Amino acid sequence: MEAYMDIVIKRDYYLNKLIMRKHNGLIKIVTGIRRCGKSFLLRTLFKDHLMNNGVDEGHIIEMAFDLYSNKKFCDPEVLEPWIREHIVDGERYYLLFDEVQLLRDFESVLNEFADMKNVDVYVTGSNAKFLSKDIITEFGGRGDEVHMYPLSFSEFMSIYNGNKYDGWNVYITYGGIPLVVLADSEEQKVDILQNLFAETYLRDISQRYRIKNLEEMNSLLDILSSAIGSLTNPNKLVNTFKTVKKSKITQQTVARYLEHLEDSYLIESAQRYDIKGKAYLETPLKYYFMDLGLRNCRLNFRQNELPHSMENVIYIELRMRGFSVDVGNVTVSEKNKNGQAERRQLEVDFVCNKGSKRYYIQSAYRMDSKEKSDQEQRPLLKIDDNFRKIIITSDTPKPAYNEEGILIMNVYDFLLNPEYMDF
Repeated sequence: MEAYMDIVIKRDYYLNKLIMRKHNGLIKIVTGIRRCGKSFLLRTLFKDHLMNNGVDEGHIIEMAFDLYSNKKFCDPEVLEPWIREHIVDGERYYLLFDEVQLLRDFESVLNEFADMKNVDVYVTGSNAKFLSKDIITEFGGRGDEVHMYPLSFSEFMSIYNGNKYDGWNVYITYGGIPLVVLADSEEQKVDILQNLFAETYLRDISQRYRIKNLEEMNSLLDILSSAIGSLTNPNKLVNTFKTVKKSKITQQTVARYLEHLEDSYLIESAQRYDIKGKAYLETPLKYYFMDLGLRNCRLNFRQNELPHSMENVIYIELRMRGFSVDVGNVTVSEKNKNGQAERRQLEVDFVCNKGSKRYYIQSAYRMDSKEKSDQEQRPLLKIDDNFRKIIITSDTPKPAYNEEGILIMNVYDFLLNPEYMDF
């Protein structure tokens, strides 16, 4: 739950993930975009769970490295003896470290504490770089990640005072950052989003990566915001810069900026996957924003295209549920008007995999004509395997299978009832 005055938002999905990982000998790492609720999850919800289950408060050692008053503890030479002073017996201790990427040499420091038999380590971090392959090697396979997102639509609706249709309109406009959701007025929501972008996300990125030309980064964000759900790559983006911004930015710079934005969890890329060839295609990719409110504030709330917004929400929901998500590519050979065979590329919005499960999903805001229905179904019907095929719309009355065996459901049922994917 996220608290604001007398309003509580439950975050049980993530809390249960932490509870399930207790005492497993690994370093529990909660990652996610800044202000998505990581600190509250770890230092309030999880701490309350520990105390409600008999853990003495003196055996819970907390440190928030992003607070000015704790700046000295970012030096492991100061932190390590301070922690040891607080471990006074052989009972189990819980270390709750917030924004741990600010701790110098955090990999070796965390490994040292994790080696102590009576210490269970939990940390949060906002920078994907501290989970890079090199760092994972430093952890020696001891990192156990719980990735956290802004509020899902279901979490949002748990405190929204209204019906799901009105709630949907608010959610796809202002997103799911808890601080924004709990703001009283639309004006406050806009102000918070704009301040978060300028004073938290962009400043954090520019300082961390020493970006000198912040105007280019801002322009890239605006271009990406206008093109959610569209295939692109650094070369295409450079051409847009040249055409729209009259800029001489290079592909290497654009690729580096994209990496920075992904590392900070502002955006996420979805690769193309050749379904029949069972192979990944390098480019182009699709980019989705981790929060629609942040995306919309980049455009001053001018371009709230509902089909693209719905596609973005579905992508994030699938990632939140633990699926790996790719953009499907189906190559078909069909005859043209002259009777000649032509190879064509059809797209499946999402190829979703988790364990042995796979789903093919199309996002279709409206499917109100036979032509539109055929268009959405066509790629799915060209797939030869028997995995479930789903079309999500904004206006289907209730989940049902059509004659081709495709499950059609509305976006509200998809978001509020996860079990409907197996309806």
